[in-house]
Formats: sequence, structure tokens, C-alpha cells
Amino acid sequence: MPRSVAQRFPRADGAVPEARSFLGGVLEEWKVTDRSDDAVLCLSELATNAVRHGAHGGFLVKVSLDDGRLRVGVHDAGAGAPGLARPSDDDTDGRGLLIVSSLADGWGVTPHNSCGKTVWTEFKTDENTTRADVIRC
Repeated sequence: MPRSVAQRFPRADGAVPEARSFLGGVLEEWKVTDRSDDAVLCLSELATNAVRHGAHGGFLVKVSLDDGRLRVGVHDAGAGAPGLARPSDDDTDGRGLLIVSSLADGWGVTPHNSCGKTVWTEFKTDENTTRADVIRC
């Protein structure tokens, strides 16, 4: 049975840890354990980008699980599409999407004509580590 949940966060200090906690709670409730650390780290990178580069307002985190595929998306009102950077060894940032691309089974950007974009990641999960009868609304 497909499951989905979403929560909005402010574009402010403290929002990224709150988003990580939200996702961790959802994954714990859904009994998704095999990819939870990777998913939380990737969300942290995407939420950080939304706080740093998103336009006005906050950001929305949407989590879904369907047929062994976990999807985590971050929607913000910022324009443009993020891409992989090529930071030098001395750069102190610019590695977020490199981390995401190395941990996730897929990622991408879905533009929204009326307002911003969603940057998403996907993870294949072991069906034996999820329980379909737990739903969070």
C-alpha cells in the first residue's frame, strides 16, 4: 500500500535539523531501516540548499513509499535548477549534490512553472524491512 506524508518548514536556522528529525520519525514509524541513514543525510543536503538558495518562504518535505521505493522531495520557491558542482579540494562547500548522487539510487529536479522546484531523491528499500500496515497522516 503506498504511503505519503509531507510537512512544511520555515526558511530559518533550525529548520534543517527539524526536517531530519521529521524524516527519521517517519522512517522509524514505517519501519524503513535499511536506507534510513542515507535518506536522512540526503534530506539534510537538500534542505540546506533550500534554506540557503530558496526564495521567500519556507520549504516542503514530502516523503513517499511505494513498491519498495522511498522518495524524499524538497520543494522550495527558488528559481533555477541545482546541478552537480566541481569544488576544488580547498572549497568548503558545494558538495551536497555530490553526496546525494553517491548515496541515492536516483535524484532529480522537477520544475514547477508557478512556483519553484522540487529536488528529490529515491532509494530502493528492502521490502522485508517495511511494514505496509503503518500509515502516517
